[in-house]
Amino acid sequence: MLGNTTGGGRRERRALILVENLSVPFDRRVWQECTTLRDAGWQVNVICPRGGKRDTEPFAEIDGIRIHRYPLRAATGGPAGYLKEYGSALWHTFRLARKVGPVHVVHACNPPDLLFLPALWLKRRGTRFVFDQHDLVPELYLSRFDRGKDLLYRGVCALERLTYRTADVVLATNESYRDVAVRRGGRRPEDVFVVRSAPDVDRFHPVPAEPELKRGKPHLLCYLGVMGPQDGVDYALRALARLRDELGRTDWHAVFVGGGDTFDAMVELSRQLGLSEQVEFTGRIPDADLARYLSTADVCLSPDPHNPLNDVSTMNKVLEYMVMGRPIVSFDLREARVSAGDAAVYAPANDETEFARLVALLLDDPEKRALMGKTGQERIGGPLSWRNSQRALLAAYAAACRPHAPASAGDPDGEGTRPPR
Repeated sequence: MLGNTTGGGRRERRALILVENLSVPFDRRVWQECTTLRDAGWQVNVICPRGGKRDTEPFAEIDGIRIHRYPLRAATGGPAGYLKEYGSALWHTFRLARKVGPVHVVHACNPPDLLFLPALWLKRRGTRFVFDQHDLVPELYLSRFDRGKDLLYRGVCALERLTYRTADVVLATNESYRDVAVRRGGRRPEDVFVVRSAPDVDRFHPVPAEPELKRGKPHLLCYLGVMGPQDGVDYALRALARLRDELGRTDWHAVFVGGGDTFDAMVELSRQLGLSEQVEFTGRIPDADLARYLSTADVCLSPDPHNPLNDVSTMNKVLEYMVMGRPIVSFDLREARVSAGDAAVYAPANDETEFARLVALLLDDPEKRALMGKTGQERIGGPLSWRNSQRALLAAYAAACRPHAPASAGDPDGEGTRPPR
């Protein structure tokens, strides 16, 4: 028999969440899923890499969530580096999954699309598999490496197909991803659940503005997010240089919050563009400091360029700008419009000059900024709220645990999830 029993005599359900590209609880989406499941009566274990400056303990139990972490060095040096990273991550994941023991549901978060391997191993022992598709890895490959549809691209497509095929249900972050799961992944629509990412408004909310963060300027611009090849920080910096040089605007200070593969390159690009005195790079900072910057910002930047991945992806930065009531300048991306609606203004794809012009327009229109900020907060509190995603997540777990066959003596709950061996 697996697990403990609750007061009504039912077995306590056990879930194992697998993550490879971020530590937990730093991964906010995963942490919100963990706490939602915990509150619904699940015992939740997580396997993830250790963080660099936080989440460094090999094991931690936080708010009832048991987190098992392994050492992992991020890939460098091209495909061989990724093979080394992913091979190490898989070995540690198998090792720690054996330590966790039997579970009813394994919940794997991509990228990469390799975690179906430990999930398949667990499925053979009676576990159900929930695939949480954070990224479309084929589109990520095309957008990040600019190698076209070569042999490696065909390989990541094959891994995505195997992941879809192995999963019992799929979690999609938006309707565009859901369409891919149905159309390209061959999944039945009823087996794909949209679980949108959304900020936790009880934890992450506006605080009083701090004018000193503007470094003596009338306005503060803010960028929040990962700094990778596909994230557009270079577009933002070139747009700010145009804002200064072509539009004659020097009445602003800009803060770029976050880290990533191209952090050092972006600091150097800022220097080359002569922006070092007006652009500040903080690296990754605690949430309390992030709230201070965003609450003080006059305009927030979402410079993700149009590419196969960004056009259909929901940007967490956009949602976090919205919960803080900040107006946004974005390039015109399909899912950016779905998320932000009238809380953003949109420059034509990858047009740095128009991006700069829209920043200037908002700096000169405080009433429009206030209206856009209010619109964003209303959207986060309504159709994009985490409450809706919680319901979808629990519905997905219920679907994953539906019986495939009539209950038997080995399944005393009558719910089709026999205790894994």
